[in-house]
Formats: sequence, C-alpha cells, structure tokens
Amino acid sequence: MSVAPNKRELMLGLLQPGFVPPYVPAAFFLHFPPEFHRGRAAVDKHLEFFRSTGMDLVKIQFEMPWPDLGISDARQWADVQPLGMDFYRPMLEVVEGLVREAGSEAVVVLTLYSPYMIAAHLVRDGRLDSDLQEAPEAVARGLLRIADDVLEFVRACKEVGLDGFYHSTQGGEENRFADRRLFEQVIRPADLRVMREIEGLFRFNILHVCDYHRAKVGGYESMEPFLEYPGHVLSCSPHIGGRELPLVSLHEQFRRPVLGGLDRLGVLASGTEEQVRAEARRVLEGAFPGLILGADCTVPADTPWSNLAAAIDEAHRRTF
Repeated sequence: MSVAPNKRELMLGLLQPGFVPPYVPAAFFLHFPPEFHRGRAAVDKHLEFFRSTGMDLVKIQFEMPWPDLGISDARQWADVQPLGMDFYRPMLEVVEGLVREAGSEAVVVLTLYSPYMIAAHLVRDGRLDSDLQEAPEAVARGLLRIADDVLEFVRACKEVGLDGFYHSTQGGEENRFADRRLFEQVIRPADLRVMREIEGLFRFNILHVCDYHRAKVGGYESMEPFLEYPGHVLSCSPHIGGRELPLVSLHEQFRRPVLGGLDRLGVLASGTEEQVRAEARRVLEGAFPGLILGADCTVPADTPWSNLAAAIDEAHRRTF
C-alpha cells in the first residue's frame, strides 16, 4: 500500500513534471498583531495558524518596521545606504525558529518584498513614485543598492535552511506610471537581480505579482512582462486586462503551478463558513494538478481563521 506524502513532500512534488497530488493543496496568509512579530511569539503564532487552518505550507510574514531614510531630494536615492544584517537579524531568528519547528513537515517560505516595494517603505511621504519619474537613473541605482543589501539577508536565510521565498513585486500596474519604460528600465532590473539569485539558491519560490493597491493604481494589463520572472509557483490576481482569466490559463501560460482562486476581499473575509465552502467548491470545479487554492493576496488581518480552514478543507476533499 502506498503512503500518502506529508505536506512537505506534496508541495515539492508539485514542481515535478507529471505529478498528480492526492488532493488540491491550499494556503492563505494574513498579518498578525505587533506582539507576534518577533521572537518566540512570532514562531508560535505562525505555527498556530498553520496547524489550526490545516494549510499545506508555512509562509512567514515579513513584519519588520522600516526606518525612514529622510530622503528630501530624488537624487539622494543614488546613495542609499544598506540596512545591513543588524536590521534583518530579528527576522532571521524567526525564520530559523520556524524552519526548526516545522521544516520536517512542511515547506517553509518567507515573504520578501521587491527592492521597489522596500524603497516605498523607506520613505514616509509616498514620494518614491514621483522621485522615480523625476530622477529615474538615481532611483534605479538606489534600487540596485537595496537589492544587494537584501541579498545578504537572503544568503543568511539559506544558511538556516529556509526553503524559499514568496517574492512580491509591484510597479507594473496599469495606472502606476504613464511611461511604461520606467518599470522596464528602473524596477525590473532590481527585481531580477534578487530573483535570479534566489532561483539558484532555493527549491521553492513563489512569484507574487501583487495588485494590493488595485483600487489606487489599477491591476495589470497583461502578465507578459512577468513571463521571464523566476519562481517555481505563480501567485497573482486572475483579473487581468479587464477580464477574469481561468487559473488554468495562467498555469499554461507560465508553465508552473498557480496559487490563488479566491478573492481576498470576498466571502473569505466577511462571509459565513458555508458561503466560503460554496465559493471554494465553485473554484475547485476547474481544479487541475498544479493548482494551490489560495487568495489573490494577503487576506485582511481580521479574517476568521475558521473561514480559511473551511476553504482548505474543501480543497482537501477535491481529488483527481
């Protein structure tokens, strides 16, 4: 009699050609309150969430408070100073703790923001986009400096046994910049500097094309700009170019597993468990080997865990 794979073996198996999982895996992510951002409290809360919901991987939320660089002139981006490992060390301790506690039973990944997203956190007045348009060469240089800085942290995560990253990228939304060349010439090179090194070091990376600010800057006209982005799994909203694409279409386009299917702001966040189950079953009607049921992005922090557990349970009932 064959033995069903544990969650770790299941998720790694999805990356193998021709692998058919015994059920549809599932995973959802949310932010925890500040008291669970560091140390043992962070490790315990992530483990509680993982085990209470029954999800199929452990994703560590990146919850470090970012310093303010005090940039007052766009040209200052060219000389951005590294944050260094002293800044990242508390996060590394959480990574090490969760790899130790859960690494034998599940794949463990960490949210990693793109250099552009990190840069946006390092200024308090939302000036990054205007600076980028005013002095694109200076900002491009700054983003590459940020990329090199975060790669030091990435290599430290490799040393403590992390399986990979949930690498999030923004900047290519349809209404972010009038001149699309700014994404291609400024943001994309820094993205790829980080992602290509991650691809060579880790075995399970999720490329997340993030539309968290969709209400402000729109979604994405096309996924074409991201086809060459590394990542073993794709995560993005299916609302692309003014229409909703079937997840299987994204799976075929990117030739990799796809994480998603449910709207983070829909019934998951505010519906009843039965409504969540009904919506999950609807999505799962189109299930295919290579689907990981999830949301299009991080769900609101007050989302009932019972709703997430209900959606995951429906996924686990769906077999091939």
